[in-house]
Amino acid sequence: MSDDFMLDTDDLERRMDGAIASLRTEFASLRTGRGSASMLEPVMVDAYGAMTPINQVGTVNVPEPRMVTVNVWDKGLVSKVEKAIRESGLGINPQTNGTIIMLPIPELNEERRRELTKVAGQYAEGARVSIRNVRRDGMDQIKKAKADGISEDDQKFWESEVQTLTDKMIAAVDAALENKQTEIMQV
Repeated sequence: MSDDFMLDTDDLERRMDGAIASLRTEFASLRTGRGSASMLEPVMVDAYGAMTPINQVGTVNVPEPRMVTVNVWDKGLVSKVEKAIRESGLGINPQTNGTIIMLPIPELNEERRRELTKVAGQYAEGARVSIRNVRRDGMDQIKKAKADGISEDDQKFWESEVQTLTDKMIAAVDAALENKQTEIMQV
C-alpha cells in the first residue's frame, strides 16, 4: 500500500540540533570564573519603556579574562544597565566609569563550582529530554506508517535510523556537558 514511506530524518536532526544549540546558549550563560560576553545575554534592561537585551543598549567587550565591560551608548541608560546587571543574579558587582560599566569577575569558590556543575547537568538533562521527544515523534510517524501498510523491514530500518540519530545527539550533549563541567571546575 504505502511502501514509498520516507521519514524526514533531516527534520528530526534539525530539531535535535536545535536542542543542542539551546543547550550551548544555556551553558554560555553559566559563569565559570572567566569573563565572556555571552554571560550577559539573559540580562534585560528597561530601556525606552521596553525590556531590551543588554547588547542592544551598549557594546559588550572582554578586555581581559577576568573583566567584562559594557560601553553604554546612551548616557541616560547607564544607571538602568547597572541596576539590571546587579539584579540579574550573576553575582557580579558592576563599577561605573562614565558610560563604561566594568564587571570584575570574582573567583569562584569550590562550593559554587559544584553548584554550577549541577546546574549544567540539569541543562543537559533538559536537552536530552528534548531530543528524546523528537525521537518519540519520529517513532510515532513510523508506527502510523506501519498502520498504513509499510513493510516490517522498512519499519525496522526507519526505527534504527531514528535511534542512531538519537544516540549521536545524546552523545553530543554528554560531550558538551563534560567539557562545561571541566571548564567550571578548572581553577
